[in-house]
Amino acid sequence: MLAVIEKVNNGYLAQFERYYHHSIEEVWAYLTENDLLNKWFSELHIEALKKGGLIKFDMGDGTFEEMTITNLEHHAVLEFTWGEDIVRFELQKKADGCRLILKEKLQTITNHTPKDLAGWHICLDVIQALLDGQTIDSREEVWKSWYEKYVQAVEIMK
Repeated sequence: MLAVIEKVNNGYLAQFERYYHHSIEEVWAYLTENDLLNKWFSELHIEALKKGGLIKFDMGDGTFEEMTITNLEHHAVLEFTWGEDIVRFELQKKADGCRLILKEKLQTITNHTPKDLAGWHICLDVIQALLDGQTIDSREEVWKSWYEKYVQAVEIMK
């Protein structure tokens, strides 16, 4: 399911929602433990898991972008800066697992926005596969198909 994208005060909000048949603790570990984080988003590395702590994004050219953790509630909320935007993961306990909500608060929509949204979409699918003991073999091919859908979704918002 595509993220819901809507116009809000001071920008836009893209919201993804997933249900995982796994505990909050298991899902939280994939969001916050570097060895597990690396399996679905290898460019990210958490330097300090605390409010005000840092997450580094490896640009692949020897440089890093530093992102600040702006909100942290263990097993519930992880929020951090993403360039000029904000990314927020929320976990909610459900009887048969947990609900994950990913919100990206966007200042503006750019040509790069559909790339980011398709990327987050695939990341959430990869987390699901990993939790289930599976893999997604052709992430790039799957990303391309979602990218085209997000290009269309973002065009509607312009």
